[in-house]
Amino acid sequence: MTSSAALERGLDAFAEQRWTDAVDALTEADARDGLDADDLERLATAMLLIGRETGLDTATRAHEAFLEAGDEAGAARAAVWIGMYLMQMGELARSAGWLARAERVVRSNSGAESAGGLLLVPQALTALYCGDAPSAFRAFEQALTIGERFHDRDTIALARLGIGELKIRLGEVDAGFALFDEVMVAVTAGELSPVPSGIAYCSVIGVCQLAYDFSRAREWTVALDHWCSDRPDMVMFSGECQMRRAELYRLHGAWPDAVAAARAGLVRARRGDRIAIHGAWYEQGEVRRLRGETDAAEESYHRAAETGIAPEPGLALLRLAQGKAKLAQSLVRDAAAEADPATRRRMLPALIEIELAMRDVAAARRAVDELTAMTPIAWMPMLQAVTDGCEGAVLLEEGDARSALVRLRSSWTLWQELEAPYEAARCRVLVARACLALGDEDSAAMELDAARAVFADLGAAPDLARLDTIARSATNAAFGPLTAREVEVVRLVAAGMTNRAIARELYLSEKTVAHHLSNVFGKLGLASRAAATAYAYEHALV
Repeated sequence: MTSSAALERGLDAFAEQRWTDAVDALTEADARDGLDADDLERLATAMLLIGRETGLDTATRAHEAFLEAGDEAGAARAAVWIGMYLMQMGELARSAGWLARAERVVRSNSGAESAGGLLLVPQALTALYCGDAPSAFRAFEQALTIGERFHDRDTIALARLGIGELKIRLGEVDAGFALFDEVMVAVTAGELSPVPSGIAYCSVIGVCQLAYDFSRAREWTVALDHWCSDRPDMVMFSGECQMRRAELYRLHGAWPDAVAAARAGLVRARRGDRIAIHGAWYEQGEVRRLRGETDAAEESYHRAAETGIAPEPGLALLRLAQGKAKLAQSLVRDAAAEADPATRRRMLPALIEIELAMRDVAAARRAVDELTAMTPIAWMPMLQAVTDGCEGAVLLEEGDARSALVRLRSSWTLWQELEAPYEAARCRVLVARACLALGDEDSAAMELDAARAVFADLGAAPDLARLDTIARSATNAAFGPLTAREVEVVRLVAAGMTNRAIARELYLSEKTVAHHLSNVFGKLGLASRAAATAYAYEHALV
């Protein structure tokens, strides 16, 4: 095959986003006669997209070829992309060097002015991550102005993404999402280059989840999944796609799938999509914490922290589960104090839970009032579910069980509609506590049984243990160690009913009835239904 034929094949593959084919053909053309600067840049992009870090060397060659051809704008753009890639890889010194080179080219050549907008993007991101929102906002605004002047769609999109994220982090949620939606129109219309497109998908999903906009997050996660699936050889962004899928699986109660997706994300991360490392480890830590796998959760959070990003609030909640409530309080308070408004809002539910565990109801009240005040005008069911649940939990500790019940039932309804079984079950436990405080033991028993079935299906061992504690506290002393529901089951066993008949009588599943009987046998040291029947008569339960 001639060099021109290989080049044509490579350019066709690049246009069709068949990255491996593009790399193979363009590499062949380069080996035969060499590539010009634009085609070297295409080759470098395709190489990096499929996880070949040698693409960085090719990008360097592209930068030098642009300079040699007198295309200072192209040289500056290549230097900026190299700097941004190295920034993502955590190689900050090399990144700073390349960005400084890009700045020198832009300043010394009027023809490179068009690259000045793109150059401002990493500067704005650095300010954003350092907590300097005003400087970040100014830099993004300047980048947008330059991008619009030179009709640079990639720069325009990245600048709008940055401004949108800043607005959302600072509480201007509606304005921020309007900018995000505008960017995503450009992405889905195919107006952007592949790398800015991937950045847009991942940025929008991340901020949607930060802002509790579950509907948008799910919609764009599905879109990102399809985008990655249509490019099966692409490594860059694919790890983050798996990490986002893990978050959704966890929320929907598909915990094994969440772990599998997180592990797949790590595989992709090791092949080049390093930005997914923190999220993939953190998601595994979350599932393991919820299952009561303390050592494994500890390891996962530790690995997440190695990326330089604190694994909060997950680690604080793990410390709470380990009985280290004071340490948990310190961790979550410090993390929330250092966070921007949007990240702080994301941490407030854990802060409230830990403050209540520490019996600092006043601090929990301040936090829930702050959470309520931060709720945007736009209707977001997930955020409302969180807010109602937190408000109900605090009202319950304040002694207003009746008001708590209203908020908790509202929260439960929303979690059910969102198909979030674990959160809904936790809400039912709080509803049961409110019912007990109001003297409604039958309703409390029903709520606890419903929650128990969900926790058992999920494998949420710590929640099952806490539920048993709550159930025991509601037990009449005459029943000994048994809960009120367990006494009902024993009575029906003594009446000669099968598990299926008992399930129909109490409106429970057979699995739940079997679980209750297992608890009864364990608590009383019994081994058969006949022994349970004898116990019922001996202790006047029938």
